Amino acid sequence: MEIKKNPNANLENHTRLFWQLGLVLTLLTVYLGIEHKTYEKSGDALAVVTSNHEEEDEIVEVVMEQIKTPPPPPAAPEVIEIVEDEEEVEETIIESTETDETEKIEVEEIVEVEEEEVFEEDVAFAVIEDVPVYPGCKGTKQQKKDCLNKKMQKHVQRKFNAELASDLGLSGKQKIYIQFKITKTGGIQIMGGRVNSKGSESAKKKLKKEAIRVVKLLPKMQPGKQRGRPVNVTYMLPISFNVE
Repeated sequence: MEIKKNPNANLENHTRLFWQLGLVLTLLTVYLGIEHKTYEKSGDALAVVTSNHEEEDEIVEVVMEQIKTPPPPPAAPEVIEIVEDEEEVEETIIESTETDETEKIEVEEIVEVEEEEVFEEDVAFAVIEDVPVYPGCKGTKQQKKDCLNKKMQKHVQRKFNAELASDLGLSGKQKIYIQFKITKTGGIQIMGGRVNSKGSESAKKKLKKEAIRVVKLLPKMQPGKQRGRPVNVTYMLPISFNVE
């Protein structure tokens, strides 16, 4: 006899349904596991559990008292000295600085003091108001200045020993600068000098000495003036020549 199976009893027909149910249950289990919350047990709960096991232990209550800071001590009272009536107390009398209309105020006579102008001892030839006058020079300020320069050049050409450079073995262009003052009395005062030359120091000293000798031979002049008063006038005299 052949056994016939009921088509409804064949589980293979419901495999797809079982698979879907299993997937749903799995997802539900994962979701519940994620959403599940755990809480830490507080100290009170631990205390309650502990107290159940040790009921016979005595519970000691700890009372926290607030410590009050004592207030600061009161300030010491000021000592008041009691002055006896017999002691004499000196009174300070403040004199009034206000003047009465009947009082006469004496005012000393104010004397005006004239301040003397301070002049510089030395004034440069280029800025002097009234230039020194070389003997024989006349005219305006500029004419007197030009005349003085020309007279000094002629004086140097006549008096300076140009052959000295050849005797010292120098050659080429030689230049000497002599600075001096035309004093407030019209005399000559040497201030210094320098020599531009390729020669030795000994040769330079001899050229400088010769130039100073020539400057000292200048005649006495009429002194220069600044604001109408005689002053010292500084002057730089260049002496240049060629040695072949």
